[in-house]
Amino acid sequence: MTGSQEYPGSPAGGAGGDLGGGPISSAERRAYATPYESLTFSLVTRARRELTVTLAAQPVFDLAISEPVSRRIRRTIRHHGGEPALFALGKRTLDAVDLKRIDLQTLTHGLDILGPGGGGGVLPAFWRTVASSGGRFTLLCAELQHGAPRAGVLIEVVGGLEQAPPETIAEAISHFATEALGVILHIAPDPAAARRLAGVPAHCLAIDFAGVEHESARDWDGAQNLIGAAREACSQVLLLNLRPARGMAAAAAGATHAVFAGMDAITV
Repeated sequence: MTGSQEYPGSPAGGAGGDLGGGPISSAERRAYATPYESLTFSLVTRARRELTVTLAAQPVFDLAISEPVSRRIRRTIRHHGGEPALFALGKRTLDAVDLKRIDLQTLTHGLDILGPGGGGGVLPAFWRTVASSGGRFTLLCAELQHGAPRAGVLIEVVGGLEQAPPETIAEAISHFATEALGVILHIAPDPAAARRLAGVPAHCLAIDFAGVEHESARDWDGAQNLIGAAREACSQVLLLNLRPARGMAAAAAGATHAVFAGMDAITV
């Protein structure tokens, strides 16, 4: 791996695709896993808890051409218990109104980070926001009010998809996606989670490989099966926190895009 933001070599085959904004020029490149820009804002919940939300833009690689083609806004929410505690079983600390406010500010600030001029990218939103007609309407209005609709904006839906029936997910995103706005479904790293979404018209499936063993040859067999199941369910598969050395192997297994992890140890 060099500092030019390319992993060694380019896969001989692979099926890349359009995952947001257009190629990033070499003059704009930084280290492959280094965020481009970041921004932090605070929010007080209805229960008077103060949250700190950090957004950071990461390069998204098209694995077929070994090139960064877009940016993904990574969101980190800090409060007592961390972001996983927001969805603790039977113990949600934030209600739908809080989640919608976080999503609304994320969309507004995230579009600012992605910059003017119609460029696209990937922005997160909670499933509970997208699942409600009011939440979808709020996000669509905010995107329109931010300026002229920009092609290539993709909403990465996170949290709670495992409990939602596929037909419910399909209906929600059918009312949300537009010509300028697509939907990525962030799923659990489980082949069954991918297979159950076959037929759901998502633009892409995203899988976080931070919790997937994929360094040794023995580990890679399971990772390869996971990628294959996701690719069977959807035409585009985005891997998050992928080890750079596995870029070509991931492309051969069916992944189309990746946000690479740093070289330091991954801590889940």
